[in-house]
Amino acid sequence: MPGYRKLGMPTAHRKLVLRNLVTDLLREGRISTTDCRAKEARKIAEKMITLGKRGDLHARRQAMSVIFDEDVVKKLFDEIAPKYAERNGGYTRILKLGPRQGDNAEIVFLELV
Repeated sequence: MPGYRKLGMPTAHRKLVLRNLVTDLLREGRISTTDCRAKEARKIAEKMITLGKRGDLHARRQAMSVIFDEDVVKKLFDEIAPKYAERNGGYTRILKLGPRQGDNAEIVFLELV
C-alpha cells in the first residue's frame, strides 16, 4: 500500500494538482479544497516551509522544483519561513466546512497557522 492517496487521477495530473494547491496556499495563506486533497497538499507544503527555514541556495532550488511561481518562492523564504523559525512542524491547519452541494465531498480550509 503506497504512502499517499491517488486521488482518482494519473500520476502526472495528481502531481500538477498538488503543486498548484501548494503554490496557491503559500501565495494566499488559505485555500478551500476537498479533505483528501488538503491532506496530501499539507505534506508537500510542510516540506516546502522546512526548506524555507533552511534558507540556503540548494533549498531554494529544491523549492523551485515544486512551486511554480518565483514570487511565491521568494515570499516563502523571506516572509513565511522566518515566521516559523522556532516551530518544529505543524505549520498548517485543516478546518472542516461541511459537504459540497453537488457530490457531497467534504470541503475544508487548508491554511497556514
